[in-house]
Amino acid sequence: MEHQLLGQLLGVGFWLGIVLAAAELVARFTPLGGEVSRKIVHIGVGNVILLAWWLNIPAWVGITAAVISSIATLGSYWYPVLASVSGVGRKSFGTFFYSVSIGLLIAYFWTQGLQAHAVLGILVMTWGDGLAALIGQRFGKHPYTVWGMTKSWEGTATMAIASLIVSGSILSFAYGFSAPVALAAVIVAAVATGLESFSKFGLDNLSVPLGSGFLSFVLMQLWMR
Repeated sequence: MEHQLLGQLLGVGFWLGIVLAAAELVARFTPLGGEVSRKIVHIGVGNVILLAWWLNIPAWVGITAAVISSIATLGSYWYPVLASVSGVGRKSFGTFFYSVSIGLLIAYFWTQGLQAHAVLGILVMTWGDGLAALIGQRFGKHPYTVWGMTKSWEGTATMAIASLIVSGSILSFAYGFSAPVALAAVIVAAVATGLESFSKFGLDNLSVPLGSGFLSFVLMQLWMR
C-alpha cells in the first residue's frame, strides 16, 4: 500500500513539476505575460484531479495538498516565490480561493465515493474560466460591464461552452448519458457561467467550482434515483 501511494504521489508530483516549470519559463523568458503563465498553472494544476481520480488517490492526500497550496499561494501575494502563481499586490485572491475550493470538494465528495462531482466542479473552473480569460483577452471584441468589471461576450460564451462540455462528459461517464444528465449539464453550465460573470475579487474561483459540484450532485440525487 505504501509503495502504491508513493507511486501515485510521484506521478502527481511529476505532472505538477512540468506545469510549474512551464509556467515559470513563460513568465520569466517570454513576452506572453504573467496572465498567460497563471492560466497555464490554473489549467495544468486543475487537471491533476483527473489523475487523482484515475489513480484513486486517498482523500487525505488531496486535502493536505490543497491546504499546503492555499498557504503557499496566499503567501505568494506578498513574497514573489513563483512569478507564475500570482503577482505581488494583485487585488484578487483567485489562486488562493482556487486551492480552497479544491480542498473542500475533495473533502466532501471523495470521502463519499462521489468523486465525479468533485472532478466536475474543479474542471468546470479549470477549463471554463481558464479558456474564457484567454479567449476574452485575445479575441474579445464585444465588451459588457457587470459591477464595474469589464467582460466580453466572447469570453462568456467560451465559459458556457466549456462548462457544458465538461459537465456533460463527467456526468455521462458517471451516470450514463440520458435526458436528465443532459439537462443537468445545461443547468450547471448556465449557473457556472452566471457565477463567473458576477463574481468579484477572484471569488469565482470559489463560487464556480463549489456551485457546479454541489448543483450537479443535487440534480443527480433528484433525477437519477
